[in-house]
Amino acid sequence: MADDRTFHATVLPDGTTFEAPADLSLLEAALLDGMRLPSSCRNGTCRACLSKLHSGSVRYRIEWPGLSLDEKEDGYILPCVACPAEDVVFEPVGTT
Repeated sequence: MADDRTFHATVLPDGTTFEAPADLSLLEAALLDGMRLPSSCRNGTCRACLSKLHSGSVRYRIEWPGLSLDEKEDGYILPCVACPAEDVVFEPVGTT
């Protein structure tokens, strides 16, 4: 069943926002809006898109993305395989 909800995503540190449909990864939604985010493999293994989730929540397209349990617990996400479950605010690690 398709999820037709749309959320808002905010990317720190500059506060850029884009619409994030629930059925797309955050990376896909950003690209559709003309925004570039760090990425490489787009399947959750290379970690080029590693980001810190400051608020909101995501669900993953794959069972266990390339994150350690500690990273998940500390709020890190991989936007290439993370779909929004609500409005999100995140920051690519390379910008911190």
